[in-house]
Amino acid sequence: MYAPDRESLTDQNRIPFLPSWVTSARAEAPEYVSFLSGAALLHLHHAISLDEVPMNLVRDRLALRAAEVTVAFAGRHETAAELRDAVHFLEPGDLPGPAGEIYLSWQRAVRRPVQANALHKGLGSVSSQLIAQSLAPKGRAPVEHAVSVLEECVSDDSIPVVAALILADAALARSLGWARILPVFALGLTTADLRKRDQSLRLACHQALQVAIIEILRHISECTRGVRDLAAVVPKLRARGAAGAVEVFLTQDSAAASALPLPDRAARRLCDRLTSLGVLRELSGRDSFRLYGV
Repeated sequence: MYAPDRESLTDQNRIPFLPSWVTSARAEAPEYVSFLSGAALLHLHHAISLDEVPMNLVRDRLALRAAEVTVAFAGRHETAAELRDAVHFLEPGDLPGPAGEIYLSWQRAVRRPVQANALHKGLGSVSSQLIAQSLAPKGRAPVEHAVSVLEECVSDDSIPVVAALILADAALARSLGWARILPVFALGLTTADLRKRDQSLRLACHQALQVAIIEILRHISECTRGVRDLAAVVPKLRARGAAGAVEVFLTQDSAAASALPLPDRAARRLCDRLTSLGVLRELSGRDSFRLYGV
């Protein structure tokens, strides 16, 4: 069974970082690039299999990062804070706007199982037939299959870039046996890469995996450490229902006090208390309608 060497582990937990022979390599030969991306994927697969990793929170945070990147692909410049606002300020019946819709697309994608019906509900612009075909690997290696899905989608002007990237991530997740999508390609590819085809696109995707997985492992480590610190203070909280309220922050990138299952005043006091203890961050920088996260 695979076990990472001691040097690839953090001091505070068992989350593996990529060893230097992967991160420092400057490979150009396609076979060596694909070998390094496979090594990176193996590290990632091990990390997300660890019981202590809060994968719901990790996926939600990566959905925000993927949204930030793909919004830029569309020529927009919304920051992570602005994307959070675009979603959290929504009232029933409101439209999220182009950037907010991209963020919601990623949120829906990472929160639903890698199944054709579930993905179709979040990607209404893509046919259910194409989604089903994307999830059928047909004997290809995981990355090769994902690249073929991505190339087919970006070659079709009717398919939005965000949908193409989600489907490529879904194809990779299904091939690797993951229950949910983990945004990968969006974090490593560039707009120039998305214009490539055939071998050039394949090489760009293998290189993108190495770049993205370095960032993903960092988020995994940060989320795991943050959740552990937050869970450690829960027994010290006296407010009734505090444990249930804290659970929200264990699964979501951000939340307002009003979203917690507590009366408004109690929820605000709890958030202020957790922030003062250093286990929550205030993310909005505002005096009103604050957003909090691990």
